[in-house]
Amino acid sequence: MKALKKFAVVTVLLLSLLATFSPVQAGGHEMQMILESQSRYDFAETVARFEENVEAAGWKVVGVYDYKEILAEQGYDVLDIKIYALCSGRHSAAILSLDDERMVSPLMPCTMSIYEKSDGNVYIARLNSGQVAQPFGGTIAETMGLVAEETEAIIADLIH
Repeated sequence: MKALKKFAVVTVLLLSLLATFSPVQAGGHEMQMILESQSRYDFAETVARFEENVEAAGWKVVGVYDYKEILAEQGYDVLDIKIYALCSGRHSAAILSLDDERMVSPLMPCTMSIYEKSDGNVYIARLNSGQVAQPFGGTIAETMGLVAEETEAIIADLIH
């Protein structure tokens, strides 16, 4: 029953995320599922500093998807955007080593994006993992709260 309850919570959260990036109601209060912050730097400098900060924090970049390049190969022209898949082995293991918690693996790896908008500014977006994980309670909420703190620290010197 515990696993079914967690599955239901994951399903509702993922459907909400897919439906909109705007705030949703959760437990009687508004939940901002996606956080976006403006960078202090241009695109290239933001990317370079971000990658350095990830490494300095002891995290690992497990994938980088350059969507400007990917879409250019398909004949589309979009502004610069890189999507990063990040992993903290310590936090991932805390969740993935437990059978009932493994179901949140679709929320992994931690994904952050750096992109330009038509206003000429660069932004960093990420899942509000600490808040999104709260309904799960236990190890998931505790671990994802730490993930949120660490990812915010990774970008702290990059954003306004």
